[in-house]
Amino acid sequence: MKTVEEWQGWAAQRGIEIITQPAQVAKLSQDYYHFSPILTPLLADKRGDVVLKPATEEEVIAIAQACVASETFLTVRGSGTGNYGQCIPLQGGVILDTSKLQRVIHLEPGLTTVEPGVKLANLEQQAQSLGWEWRMVPSTVRTATIGGFIAGGSGGIGSILYGQLRDRGNLVGARVVTMTNPVEVIELAGEATQVINHAYGVNGIITALTLPLAPAYPWQAFGVSFPAFVPAAEFGLALGNCDGIIKRLISVFDRPIPSFFTPLREQIPTHQCLVLTLINRPDRLAFTELAQKYGGQVIPLDKPITVIECTWNHTTLHARAADPTWTYLQCLYPDLTTVYKLQEQLGEEIAMHLEFIRLGGKVIPAAIPLVRFTTADRMAELIQLHEAQGVLVANPHTYILEDGGMKTIDREQLAFKQRVDPKGLMNPGKMRAWWEFIK
Repeated sequence: MKTVEEWQGWAAQRGIEIITQPAQVAKLSQDYYHFSPILTPLLADKRGDVVLKPATEEEVIAIAQACVASETFLTVRGSGTGNYGQCIPLQGGVILDTSKLQRVIHLEPGLTTVEPGVKLANLEQQAQSLGWEWRMVPSTVRTATIGGFIAGGSGGIGSILYGQLRDRGNLVGARVVTMTNPVEVIELAGEATQVINHAYGVNGIITALTLPLAPAYPWQAFGVSFPAFVPAAEFGLALGNCDGIIKRLISVFDRPIPSFFTPLREQIPTHQCLVLTLINRPDRLAFTELAQKYGGQVIPLDKPITVIECTWNHTTLHARAADPTWTYLQCLYPDLTTVYKLQEQLGEEIAMHLEFIRLGGKVIPAAIPLVRFTTADRMAELIQLHEAQGVLVANPHTYILEDGGMKTIDREQLAFKQRVDPKGLMNPGKMRAWWEFIK
């Protein structure tokens, strides 16, 4: 492996930006793993050795060649908005920061090809001038990059219309730089792209992504307050299943979660249960009538981005700002009956937070419930308790790819890693399949 000084000389010769200052390297070695009190002691001291910031695909290729030649570990980073250590270098080495890879290669109605460092909000603003927008975005849309979202995310605002990132058609193509000798650039298309989708960057450096866009609607943000959780949840499900009302977001919160939403505090009754939504403005009357049918009070809200930044895992962020003993789970509930049963069983140990999404063509209550953390053993018990009720838990308290939401080893993903990273240099320690079947 190269020393820091050797990397400095190497980068200077090629005009590639390098960061070696320890505090900056430490900052760029982190993400939001501290949402998990289980991950915090495991990841807090993990650091890269240097950060390299390529501005072109050619510079990415040069970095890959140098890492292969010196057998240096390499971890790719977007904006670091992940929540379970996806981009944290467990064994040092080079951090490849994609923030300068911001070129919009192609943009047309319904389709775009972009470099991985493109900020989601920036591209959406350009696309909306043509009448289009992203199919889905995370709650970190203002800061997240498209490469990080594809490599580390799974869905978000828009999933009620278009499902999850891994659903057929939501990723059209990708260019990937290998860690082989010699380095190659591989073009993936259609279903072949799934090997790099939500793979934590363990199997190739993404240098371009082609994605479909969605028709842009004039979104209006609304809150709907309810005196109890059950009618709020039932309204959320009914809204999700109402095909005549176009919506981008349906988030349902039990008490005390609304009291954590500082940006909305002057607009919403914080002592009640709450549904936050983004609705196609022309559908306002039908939406209001549906909400009133379930006993809800409709509250027009000022800015969609403010609402977005109270939903999905921004909810956990707000809760922890109010009380850091809160942590979270990520769940797919089979139905609302199961939600109610677990609420009754667990009491104040959880505060329910639902995100309605479309999965396999069916609207279901996904969830990111808040959990009062006590011990790692109790968290494991809570996961087992959920799974015994038929709930799929994507465990956010592990940085292992297969132990989170996948639950199984993806043989195609593993085969692709063997092809593009035969020495296992990319983001080491994150892929169970690699050390169980290869090392």
